[in-house]
Amino acid sequence: MIDNRYSIRCLSPDLPSLQELLPYLERIDRNKWYTNFGPLVLEYENRLADITGASIAGGQCVTLASGTAALELAIAALDLPKGARVLLPSFTFPATLLAVLRCGLQPVFSDVDENDWTLTPAIARRALQYDHYALILPVACFGLALPDQDWDAFTQDTGIAVIMDAAAALGSQKIGKTTSAVFSLHATKPLGIGEGGVFATADPGIAERVRQMSNFGFHQGTIGYSIATNAKLSEYAAAVGLAQLERWPALLARRRSIWAAYRAALQNLPEVGVQPFADLTPPAVLSVCLVTGAEKAARELAKTGIETRRWYAPPLHCHSLFTSIEQTGSLSATEMLYRNSLGLPFHAFLTDAEILSVVDKLQNIGE
Repeated sequence: MIDNRYSIRCLSPDLPSLQELLPYLERIDRNKWYTNFGPLVLEYENRLADITGASIAGGQCVTLASGTAALELAIAALDLPKGARVLLPSFTFPATLLAVLRCGLQPVFSDVDENDWTLTPAIARRALQYDHYALILPVACFGLALPDQDWDAFTQDTGIAVIMDAAAALGSQKIGKTTSAVFSLHATKPLGIGEGGVFATADPGIAERVRQMSNFGFHQGTIGYSIATNAKLSEYAAAVGLAQLERWPALLARRRSIWAAYRAALQNLPEVGVQPFADLTPPAVLSVCLVTGAEKAARELAKTGIETRRWYAPPLHCHSLFTSIEQTGSLSATEMLYRNSLGLPFHAFLTDAEILSVVDKLQNIGE
């Protein structure tokens, strides 16, 4: 639903047109194959394996009905003992935590780095000084790619599995040799298809396990897994995905252009903090850190017709349902981001004039 109160929207999905979809829909019509790992799904997975680095690593991608389902099954496929401890940031979307809980594991909240807003290998290593963990779940916050090689080194040193929740980072995040990743295909994501998820891994055995778990646990005609569900991607969703991949070079070029315009404009506002995105890997969404606080800025921008978002506000440890969940160390950076982070308009339909207007009004608020 479009909120007509705003002249500049925070998010606006950019999906294929009818004409771009038509060739793939015609293939479905000819094949008469609509679900259960059809030819479009398999083609889509192969293309995604190239994008995520899974094919180079000798692995696979598995598409699923949602990013949350992908994360849950990726965790379940590790077959960790019930109650095993899992380290994850509090500064994330609830799906990260809910996947852990649904697998019967014990979540522990960590802080994030104050500069890049992620759970880093250094933070995880510090946490290991005080307790043990069976799994680490770092999050590619707002699409900032995580250091897969550093996480590979972490696993090599500790023997602890790492799954990157890279929901917003499809197109920028690569998997590691041992570090797998989960991506979201939600409509608001850079390569969104409406709804869907991807699990990418260098381990074909784990990929096959996730695939079977997404199909009620069937393995060679019998039920092979008690933790299983129906989370398959349909051929229609894969059609959108394949059409979207054809558009990806243009989509990426547009996002880079928007990011460049924002970076140039924000140079005049040194008090506004941004994550360290590179020129060629723009954010999925743009959240900035304001020393004056986010609530006032959100109210003032709304008065001028500019829509903003307070993602991860409050962080998970502040929700009443989750206050009893264990924390490790101080969550000071998380709480700072809770007070100060604000999501600004960032989508393919923004004009340079609108970007300048957003930054200009943001500057006026701080004066």
